[in-house]
Amino acid sequence: MNALFDLPMKRKRAVKRKAGSVWGYSGAHADRYSSKLPWKETFSFGDNSESCVANYFKTQLGEDFEEAGLVYEKYCEAMRKVSLVIMELLAISLGVDRSYYRELFEDGNSIMRCNSYPPCKQAGLTFGTGPHCDPNSLTILHQDQVGGLEIFADNKWRAITPRPDAFVVNIGDTFMALCNGRYKSCLHRAVVNEERVRRSLVYFVSPKEDKVLRPPQDLLGSTTRKYPDFKWSDLLEFTQIHYRADATTLQNFAQWLLSCRNDTTSKSLQSLDSSHHY
Repeated sequence: MNALFDLPMKRKRAVKRKAGSVWGYSGAHADRYSSKLPWKETFSFGDNSESCVANYFKTQLGEDFEEAGLVYEKYCEAMRKVSLVIMELLAISLGVDRSYYRELFEDGNSIMRCNSYPPCKQAGLTFGTGPHCDPNSLTILHQDQVGGLEIFADNKWRAITPRPDAFVVNIGDTFMALCNGRYKSCLHRAVVNEERVRRSLVYFVSPKEDKVLRPPQDLLGSTTRKYPDFKWSDLLEFTQIHYRADATTLQNFAQWLLSCRNDTTSKSLQSLDSSHHY
């Protein structure tokens, strides 16, 4: 990761992330913020087919990054296995079939992201990443020893001390919907250090984009549904194009999705009605 972020800016910008895509380099998604711009760089890539990661590194960054691509590919494979075990544990904790979530995510399209937070002499004027909940299902984070991750719990921000022998696992909005709100998304942020660069490696666990997502019936019983059925592609589009992720993403997404469906139904009915006028 150090070699990646230490590349000349011209070479990093040659693999700049394109609008609507999750692949490539980004200078903090600055185009999506109006204040307190994120003080970071990111490099993201997908984990949705065998050998795609190694090939991406080789073709986009050159042969000198081929070995790094192979390492990241193995890391993605390991994270996929870890994520499926976590899904089983979550199912057990919720009292539903232990295979329900595992099967839902076995063919998922997860995303890997490298984060670099440069030191900032006026750290109070910015965030590494502002307060938000992740829109995906689970986030598995490995952070260096500099620290900077904070979660909001018991009405205050709490620092998460880095541990070299452990990952941080956050619940995201998609899993909150998949368990009908039994588990809550983790509101978190990253602060920057005045003296030292901070780097972290994040695996965002997501289902296949075209799968319809709903809680298991065993979990619902007679409980009222809190969120409508949706596809991961719908939520991804919402956060990439229409709405920057924050603490209320899922609620706003649900309203947006229902309004889109109502508009579509209304237009269909109008079309049907007009077709009956002779």
